Order: sequence, then structure tokens, then C-alpha cells
Amino acid sequence: MNIKEIARRAGVSSAAVSRYFNNGYISEEKQEAIRKVVEETGYRPSLQAQTLRTKKTKMVGVVVPKVASASIGRIVEGILSVLNESEYQMLLAVTQNNPKKEVEYLTAFHEKQVDGVILVATVFTAAHKRVMKELSVPVVIVGQYLSGYSCVYHDDYHASYDLTKLFLEKGRKNLGYLSAIQQDKAVGEARYKGYCDAVRDMGYEELGNNVVTAAFTVASGYEKTGELLGKCAELDGLICATDTMAAGAMQYLQEHQINVPGKILVAGQGDSEMARVTAPPLITVHYSYEKSGEIAVQMLMGLLQQEDAVKEVKLGYYIVDLQSKF
Repeated sequence: MNIKEIARRAGVSSAAVSRYFNNGYISEEKQEAIRKVVEETGYRPSLQAQTLRTKKTKMVGVVVPKVASASIGRIVEGILSVLNESEYQMLLAVTQNNPKKEVEYLTAFHEKQVDGVILVATVFTAAHKRVMKELSVPVVIVGQYLSGYSCVYHDDYHASYDLTKLFLEKGRKNLGYLSAIQQDKAVGEARYKGYCDAVRDMGYEELGNNVVTAAFTVASGYEKTGELLGKCAELDGLICATDTMAAGAMQYLQEHQINVPGKILVAGQGDSEMARVTAPPLITVHYSYEKSGEIAVQMLMGLLQQEDAVKEVKLGYYIVDLQSKF
């Protein structure tokens, strides 16, 4: 079965069949005739042949740092919700938080295995910037801002600022902070800066020193909470860069018979399910992760159709305070 045979059975030209499979214009009558033959025969056009002819793979490469993350999972769900309604498929690359692997995947995608790339970014090394500049396909960045590229990202700075201000307004005057690595410009640098600026503006600048850097795991949140309390024994509030870190902090405090929230009030960021199942539930920040994935695909589709220029979209946030009675 081939296009010529489909055309013969449908009583149309081979050119009409080609336009049918490539979303070109043909009359409704011819569309229906071809559709019936396709359904009867189960014919599917060769992907390899289409790629050679159109120079399009109909694949989008998505690079993520890990899959065991509520925020990353929600971004990917947002991406899929749009891609599944299109003619494109997703090729997922997971780097396990290894920046070198990110560069390797971007290099592989440079070889035209995909039509476009969505990069869920954490850090931008010189190697990242070099290979992205050399990419022969459009790229959209999610979660970080990088000048000259289409980006959809979150207002991490003001979210952390407002969260810290809320703690101080609740009367928690001896705060500590569990930070992500500063190389992560959004979750690490921007959220920590929001914390530091808030305590400074509220007259407690010295609290900016009450900080320990943790990894993006519950185990690290647990370990680093102990380290922070060894450094700052009289904490009455603990703000964490992520819900995962905060869950580890809660575990540490409860195992060491430190009352939460009576003695220490704890917050994370991300509004994950984990934040709601801790006891008591974490104060947290809601970021629109699913929406960021949806917008990223829409941006990429515009670039692929050469209709859109580079765009930057910053998404908002809101604080989820299920401990408001404390």
C-alpha cells in the first residue's frame, strides 16, 4: 500500500493524497474519500519518508533535570496537554541533575533529531550557552530567564520575599533559611535574595546569615536542618527553597521533639502534594508549573511556524497558608 494505490482507490490524484497527509488544502469530498480508504486499509504514511521530504521529524525534545520531582512532573504534564492535541510527539531526556548531560542532550538534538527543544533549566554554564547558540532548531527555556531566548519562568524573588515577610508579620523574628545552590538562578539565587531583602527591609538584616545550602531531597532537608540548628539554636521559623527540603526539615524537627509550629514554623515552596500531607501542613508558595509547560509549547509552535519572535513570560504566584491559625 502506498500513496499511488490510496489515490487509485479513492478516485483522486496522488497529489491530493499527499496534501491530505501534509495538511494541505483539498475539498471536503476528496478528504472524505481518502479518509475512508485510509480507515479501510489501515494505511499509515512512512515517518522516515515524511522526514526526508519535509525535513521535519514532528518530534519535540524536552530536557528535564529529573523525573522524581513534583514541579518537573507538573511542567511535563503541561507540555503533554498541548503536544497531545497536536501532530507532535515528545522525546524526553532526563539528566539526573547533571549539567554535562544537559549539554550532551542539547548537542544530540542539534543533529536535527527533533524540530525544537524545550529545556527545563537549572543552571547555564558556558558550555550550555555555546551549544544553545549553535542549535539549528528553536529552543524555549522553562523555569529560568536567559536573555535572547524565549523563556517562561516564575517570580521566584517576590514569592520568597512575600513568604518571608509573612513569617515576620506572624511574629517569627529569628528565621533561618534552607537554600538551593546559588548556581540555580531561580530556585537558588532569586529565592534566597528574596528572603535576604525581606529580612533587611523589615529591620532584621542579620537573619540573612542564618542560611545553609541543601540538595533537592528530603534526606538533605533533614540533614541540613540539623546543621542549621547547630548554627542558630534559637530559630522560631524556617523557610525552605522547596517543599521537598521542608518535608525533610519537618521530619527532623518532629524526631527531635521540636514542636511544629509552636516552636518553629516551617514553610516550603512549590505547593506540592507533599506540602499538604505533612502534619501540620506546610505553608508554601503556589507556582503555575503546569501553565509554564503549556505556554512553553505554544511559544515553540509559534517559533516553528516562524510567526513569533522571542518572547519572555513571567508567571505569578500565591501563598498557601494552611497554618493561618498559628
